[in-house]
Amino acid sequence: MLALKQGLSLSTLRPMGKWSPDDETSLVAWYQNKVGITLNGSDVSAWADSSSNSYNMVQATATEQPAYNASTGALTFVSADDNNLQTTGQISLSGNFTIGIKLNPSTAAAGTFLADNTTTKELFKIASATRVVVKIDLSGATNLDLDSGTFGDDYLVITRVSNVLTLHKNGVAQTGTTPTLSGTSDIDAIGIRHSDTNGFEGTIKEIQIYSSSSADLTANINDRLSTL
Repeated sequence: MLALKQGLSLSTLRPMGKWSPDDETSLVAWYQNKVGITLNGSDVSAWADSSSNSYNMVQATATEQPAYNASTGALTFVSADDNNLQTTGQISLSGNFTIGIKLNPSTAAAGTFLADNTTTKELFKIASATRVVVKIDLSGATNLDLDSGTFGDDYLVITRVSNVLTLHKNGVAQTGTTPTLSGTSDIDAIGIRHSDTNGFEGTIKEIQIYSSSSADLTANINDRLSTL
């Protein structure tokens, strides 16, 4: 537990040759499972960025701190309690990007998992059991729908390549809805959107954010998230 309180990993070594997000020069932020966690009792007051960019997510208000499961590394967000983490930095994705997340929504319309809490209409949220909504640069709702099934204990990857968005669920690209959305995606919060509303309901184990996209990168993210 001491290692967690100090924001350190219990093991900082990885098998030789095994891919890691920090191998990628386009890594913008990495909220790593079981790493960089600062605890206030059993709740999370900070989740350090494991990239070199220091977009550390913090929450000073005790009642808004997500609960932590030390066994699984899952952070539990309760929308009614406004559980969230925020960075004083600004993540801005103006071109191609890739976002990977391991989550488990506890309701169908689970709410916002990544967003900007200082700028309106900048968000990624689970709007229903079958739909992720993306808003960028004050855009209206851009829908990413599942080809089949519903969201549960899943790993998701969202890519943008030449402004075309694609949602991947558990390693499978969802091809029924691949909308086009340009602009700069701004992110400074986990679990909440502007302003302090539409919070996430469920657990999050890891988030990875990159300023590039490729089939190899998506495959590597899927391989890692599938083990969490």
